Parts: sequence; C-alpha cells; structure tokens
Amino acid sequence: MSQHITIALIQSHLHWENPEDNRKMFEEKINTVSKDTDLIILPEMFTTGFTMAPQKIEAEEGDITVAWMKSMAEKTESAIMGSIIFQEEDQFFNRLFFVYPNGETKTYDKKHTFTLAGEDKVYKAGEEKLILEYKGFKICPLICYDLRFPVWARNTEDYDVLVYVANWPKPRIEAWDTLLKARSIENLSYCVGVNRIGQDDLGYDYPGHSAVYDVLGKQLAFSEGEEILYATLDKGHIVSTRQKLKFLEDRDDFSLKG
Repeated sequence: MSQHITIALIQSHLHWENPEDNRKMFEEKINTVSKDTDLIILPEMFTTGFTMAPQKIEAEEGDITVAWMKSMAEKTESAIMGSIIFQEEDQFFNRLFFVYPNGETKTYDKKHTFTLAGEDKVYKAGEEKLILEYKGFKICPLICYDLRFPVWARNTEDYDVLVYVANWPKPRIEAWDTLLKARSIENLSYCVGVNRIGQDDLGYDYPGHSAVYDVLGKQLAFSEGEEILYATLDKGHIVSTRQKLKFLEDRDDFSLKG
C-alpha cells in the first residue's frame, strides 16, 4: 500500500463556454506538472465556466473531453479529475470524472445544484455519493455547492481525502475558506479545494483560494494566483491521528432520506 500521494491543483482562469480552448490551455499546464505527481485536479466545469446555458455546448463535447482526460492521464501516468457539462439524451449533468492512468473512469453527479443561480432548473442533480480508491487512499470527490452541506460529506465510509472542485465567487470566499477547513477537522480527513480565478462573461469574479488542509485543519497549500499548487498527502498522518483521536467513533447515527 502506498503511504503517500502527491497532488497537483491547477488554479486557472477559464475560457467562457469554449471547451476546445480550455482543453488546449489545460493541456499546456498539465504538460508542466511535476513528473512525480499522482493526481491532477481541475476546477468545476473546467471546459466552459459555470454556465447555465449548456444547450450552447455541442453534445459530443462531453465525450471529447473524457477522451482527452484519458489521453492526458495515460501520458502523464497520473490520475486526472474535474467536472464538466455532460449530456445524456435530453438531460444535462454537472458531472465529475475521475480518470485513472489506465483509462478506468469513475463519475459523480453534483448532488446540491446551486439554486441561487438556477442550476437546479438546468442540470439534473445526482443521488449517489462516490468513494473511490487510488494508490491506497480512499477519496470522496464533491462539487462546489456541496461544500455547504456537511451531512453529505459526513465521513461514514472512512475515506482519507475529501475533494471539492469549484467555481466559487469572490463575495462568498470567506465561507469557502472556513468550510474547507471545517470539513477536514470534522471528518478527520485531508480536505482539498480547487477553485478557478478570473472573471466570467457574466461579470462574476473568482479569487482562487485553492487550498489543502490536513486532518487537523492545518493549511498545507494555498494560492490566490494562476498557478499549480502541490501537496503530498501522508497516509500515516491519517492513521496515527485517528488512532489517537477517535472522534469519528463518537459520531451520531442517522441516515439520509431522499
């Protein structure tokens, strides 16, 4: 079992509703990622920005982007994850893809669609939480607005790493900072948040603040600029902390209803 994984968080501006330009841009950035990286994480809707007009995007773009992710994962020998607009028949999803270096793919559909922007009117919400395994770590990937709902992130599966990909705007960035740290502490897991920067075509500003927190809430990485952040996650840190601080064993017992 691997005791460490190195992750790269790509914090970037996005080309509005332009999958081809975004793939080209991210490919250039991915090509500069350190060779010892195990997992590359991209923001929410990384090929379009947070658009409520998915009908403007050609239906085949979802499959094109997934094929591109597989190609990049194979080339870099790193797993790659991020969310995109994905269309199935007449429904649109804000779907996260986790692509392993061998091309195997896991998916998660955003559970909490952002009602303030009308995302719930455009995209079908997911119903299933995803827990995946990679290099000895159990990872739970979630998307943006999911961050505000601690019950959905509640660590009943003994996952090791909680990941949020986002387009989180400047006016509420203090909530992003605070909740990422809180999720790491309450779940005794690493918590990773990958946000975008820049301004979209609707005039919303995004300040970055991508970050990594350890299981006690210590910040391991943080940035407000356009850059690639790195962090190495230590399995031993998780195990030793949970053995010493058995807080997860004292959690309340309840279940979610649909």
